[in-house]
Amino acid sequence: MTQYHSRAVNEHGIVDWSDEDNQVWHELIIRQQKLVEQRACKEYLAGLRLLNLPTDKAPQLVDINRVLKGATGWQVEPVPALINFDRFFGLLAEKKFPVATFLRTKEEFDYLQEPDFFHEIFGHCAMLTNPEFAEFTHTYGQLGKQASDKERTYLARLYWFTVEFGLVKEGEETKIYGGGILSSPGETLYALDDSAPQRLEFDVHTVLRTPYRIDIMQPEYFILSDIKQLYRLSKMDLMFHVRQAMQAGLLPPLFEPKEVTNVE
Repeated sequence: MTQYHSRAVNEHGIVDWSDEDNQVWHELIIRQQKLVEQRACKEYLAGLRLLNLPTDKAPQLVDINRVLKGATGWQVEPVPALINFDRFFGLLAEKKFPVATFLRTKEEFDYLQEPDFFHEIFGHCAMLTNPEFAEFTHTYGQLGKQASDKERTYLARLYWFTVEFGLVKEGEETKIYGGGILSSPGETLYALDDSAPQRLEFDVHTVLRTPYRIDIMQPEYFILSDIKQLYRLSKMDLMFHVRQAMQAGLLPPLFEPKEVTNVE
């Protein structure tokens, strides 16, 4: 269960951020802006300039929505700290991106398992100004809304290795577009520089069958040829690929189980 509780949003879409919240936002964004400058893809950096996020205090949802609405027709929607799959897919299907209105504590400054306001806004909203990315996310929500529980677990892997932890080719270089990486200082460095993870060419069938853990640095990443590949994915029969992946089953994980129980 989460220790965090989202802050209330008033009828004007304003969150009453505390001084501590504003300080946490300030420290997070100042540090992360420097890291993503040379590592994020051009579409993300263009979106970040468009959003023009404040550095002295946490932004307000109404200001984010003004930019997103004009760019791609998307909005951010305040939600409690955790929501279920039904609500998650339903919101994406309506071009609403769920955002929990809480900020991490200083004790979890570098890492927390659940997505906070910084992760959602700084990590994801810049990419939502990009039409190809926005169309993929909308299609994903529509598919997930109609999918069975088991199909959703396979779709979750597609989201994980694209929207959250995706890499993309930019000329001869590899860049980051996944919000889970771009909101994490450690993983922003690790994803591109470390020799430990595998970096594989994106293949939808492989991605749908690849297990992941949320509490470790990723052992593998998948690289798009360009951001337009997400748009092309949104026009494919993705549920056909989901059913194919379900028949084939999961690939062996590249990580240890979270808990190992010794049986005598």
